Amino acid sequence: MPTIRTVTVLGSGVLGSQIAFQSAFHGFAVTVYDLSDEVLESARERLRGLAGVYESVPGGVAGGPQEALDSLRLTSDLAEAVADADLVIEAVPEDLSLKQELYGRLGALAPERTVFATNSSTLLPSDLKAATGRPDRFLALHYANHVWAQNTAEIMGTADTDPAVVDAVVEFAVSSGLEPIRLQKEKAGYVLNSLLVPLLNAASGLLMGGYADHETIDKTWRIGTGAPLGPFQIFDVVGLRTAYNIAAAAPDEASQAFAAHLKTEYLDRGRLGTATGEGFYRY
Repeated sequence: MPTIRTVTVLGSGVLGSQIAFQSAFHGFAVTVYDLSDEVLESARERLRGLAGVYESVPGGVAGGPQEALDSLRLTSDLAEAVADADLVIEAVPEDLSLKQELYGRLGALAPERTVFATNSSTLLPSDLKAATGRPDRFLALHYANHVWAQNTAEIMGTADTDPAVVDAVVEFAVSSGLEPIRLQKEKAGYVLNSLLVPLLNAASGLLMGGYADHETIDKTWRIGTGAPLGPFQIFDVVGLRTAYNIAAAAPDEASQAFAAHLKTEYLDRGRLGTATGEGFYRY
């Protein structure tokens, strides 16, 4: 079974930064890669903010969040980023051609032992496995936002994935403070999004149909189910750019209308959700 000690996270956005910090907090040697030093400067700020969040998270390395923060290595050189990686976790935007191009480069740069994992929310690992050049060492490893609290790790291989690789990633998930959710076969949306997406689609349909405003829809869901967040609060946590990308890619008229609404009322105004302090709500 592969041994995982060194981890490289590709993509330093909201979730990529969380994946990196969670892994470092639990003692893994972590490198964060993104396209430019300018992008990485923003990531440094995000990671410093996470260090504050993790002050209240139990466990972790002896030196706590500061040790985890200090241990993180950031680089815009892909070859350097993956040169000694046991596991590469890809967390770049949900664009099939972008991911395929990236995996094509990775396959030539990473050691043969390196396991590749995609954090994709919408693409199946089978959509990407050929581009990796190592389908037996490739799978999906899907994190939830606010990983320190919603600490699931959905693990999903393809028919080509070596079972020992799946076992190694399950072990990594446990060692990094996560609850592994092991899928027996490929399913778009995994378990979590297969349950969550119908709720979010119903909520956007109610809003766009003029049946109720977002606050009323959220209040109804919270009171009726006891859930801490309503669907539009969940949209803000997930990020409205992600919500837009998913809606815009869907062929149905309702999704297209919601995508247009998100673009004009939110994205074009810089209101992207909790990450920017405002989305459907102010934070």
